[in-house]
Amino acid sequence: MMAKSAGDWKAEVTQYMDPTQPPTKTQSKVHNEMIMGGRYLSTKWSGDMMGMPFEGISTLGFDNARKLYVSTWIDNMGTGIMNMEGTLDAATNTITFNGKMVNGETLKEEPVRETFTIMDKDHQLMQMYGVGKDGKEFKSMQIHYTRKK
Repeated sequence: MMAKSAGDWKAEVTQYMDPTQPPTKTQSKVHNEMIMGGRYLSTKWSGDMMGMPFEGISTLGFDNARKLYVSTWIDNMGTGIMNMEGTLDAATNTITFNGKMVNGETLKEEPVRETFTIMDKDHQLMQMYGVGKDGKEFKSMQIHYTRKK
């Protein structure tokens, strides 16, 4: 399943940083390739975020022992590593990940949830949810991926 994502993608990123404000939209370039003998999908990001150059690297794998997808994320706007684990709903082609990340404002670790859906061979959708100031979950980001041809 992961190997189907190999190649170059355009990412349309929508961020919902403040529920009282309109979302911000940016574009990024994404390159995916299988590494470590086909065990992991490596993703390299480049683009702009919040008016600054943005780079990120993620890995995605399937832990055969625990029967879970595992994901890591690092970028040039922070110093931590986000780790997430998830399961696949084969009926919807969606992996639902759960993990923790550091809130850039409070510098405290908070729960995060992500859904990653393979819509078809050339389109994917990622949605990320965080915890708002009211303690309730809200959608913080959405990324539409389109394969470059």
